[in-house]
Amino acid sequence: MKLGSTEEMVLGDRRDVEISFPLVPEKTEQMLSNKELVDYTENRKALATWLLMEGKDPQEAKGYSTDTVKRSMYRLSYCERVIWREYEQYIPILDHGHADQYVEALAYSEKSQSHKHGCLHALKRYFKWRHHKYGEEDWEPARSFASNGNGQQPQDYFTKEERFKLRQAALQIGKIPSYSTVKADGERLQRLKPYVAEYRDKPTELVSIDDWDGVESWKFTSLVWTSLDAGLRPAEVAKANTRWLDLENNRLLIPKEESTKNEGNWKVALHPKTSTALERWRYERRHYPKYDDTDKLWLTTQSNPYGSNSLRNLLHHLCDKAGIETENRKVSWYSIRHSVGTYMTDDRDLASTKEQLRHKRPETTMKYDAAPTEDRTDSLTRMG
Repeated sequence: MKLGSTEEMVLGDRRDVEISFPLVPEKTEQMLSNKELVDYTENRKALATWLLMEGKDPQEAKGYSTDTVKRSMYRLSYCERVIWREYEQYIPILDHGHADQYVEALAYSEKSQSHKHGCLHALKRYFKWRHHKYGEEDWEPARSFASNGNGQQPQDYFTKEERFKLRQAALQIGKIPSYSTVKADGERLQRLKPYVAEYRDKPTELVSIDDWDGVESWKFTSLVWTSLDAGLRPAEVAKANTRWLDLENNRLLIPKEESTKNEGNWKVALHPKTSTALERWRYERRHYPKYDDTDKLWLTTQSNPYGSNSLRNLLHHLCDKAGIETENRKVSWYSIRHSVGTYMTDDRDLASTKEQLRHKRPETTMKYDAAPTEDRTDSLTRMG
């Protein structure tokens, strides 16, 4: 028998925790080599221990019941097997992209609502563990599933009026780092001076502290407008890079190796104004040293890729500025994506939505048709 598959294990952390259920289901064990099984079992030990000891409330160190953890571990292993088959390899640590793709496919599957609900909550508990134990971004799923069979419940989406307000708010936010922030870093100061000089239309050597105040940045404008057009998932915002930009043709070209096993390149339409914002940002980002060794399109202040939490904070700031009500609504970055899908389908057809939102499976948007990029660009103009 392979190591760690069905035997009872006693683990120690701050206190002994007895795990009285199989850590690795037999179906999962059969998919793994001996070395992979050892690695996977260690991951499962750590997750099960955390769920039992503090998963319910990490602040109070309150864990879930054994039955709850057993069900969650079983469901998670099922999700992992589906993802491994899709990628044709063992994936020791799931990321948000894996989960997003799985949940989108799950929504259109024939599985029961209780099964969908259970799998979603198992994944949420998995990423809660990764967040609290390893400092990773927490995961916010695009959908929720009712356990009582009432069907799938997508996140709220923004109306056309709200999309216009978000676009306008994104135009009004974003400044370059203040002089007091960069003055202690000679390289950052010297790199930004030419940008300030150009903004103020004066020679670089004549730039003063007063010139620095209020210089606008295109970073957030380009990020939000691109998401309003392309319906970028949080994982795609993090992955976006300068090689995707085909601004002369008002589109993103996402290569197949970066498009979640798509057989070809995704061609995603952009509003012409978005292309202008991206061009302005592409020029501006050259003035920031933190982008010298990366082609990432956007990085946070801490030089990290954007994740669900940082994007949620940005979105709520935008909503506050735009006067968009967020209470009593399930609003997240996916609300932008769902608005693209809703209005693209209404204005064009499901085929256009499939292309624009990069749905891999035809079932997701019911049919497939390679709608011309320029037609979808026209739709974006009408959508706002």
